[in-house]
Amino acid sequence: MVVTRTRAASLSRLDPWAPPVALMTVIFVLSAQPDLSTGLGVWDFIGRKIVHITEYGVLCFLWWRAFRRLAATSRTALAVAFCISLAYAGTDEFHQTFVHGRHGTPVDVAIDAAGMTIACLLVLSREPT
Repeated sequence: MVVTRTRAASLSRLDPWAPPVALMTVIFVLSAQPDLSTGLGVWDFIGRKIVHITEYGVLCFLWWRAFRRLAATSRTALAVAFCISLAYAGTDEFHQTFVHGRHGTPVDVAIDAAGMTIACLLVLSREPT
């Protein structure tokens, strides 16, 4: 019984931290692929940008979820989440400069930041006033 409680307590401490780390891992693996093109031309380009916005919006939300219990306020947690996500977006684009067939651009970081901003606005709109 004691072992079960200890294990459950350990898993509950990991619970808020595992999802953002897992998503960062998925982003890293996808960024290491030489070509993610579907061959659909402009639709492929638009689709990839929508994925950028979505994945970084979700990443920002997940980091906010992890930090909201530690931070003094939810807004502080949101600022920390945004900064971590933005830093990761920058390092992800830098990582892509080393992958054959890929290139990192500041434009993609800006697109990622747009997703993070949307996530922040959604979180703020749900907070009690």
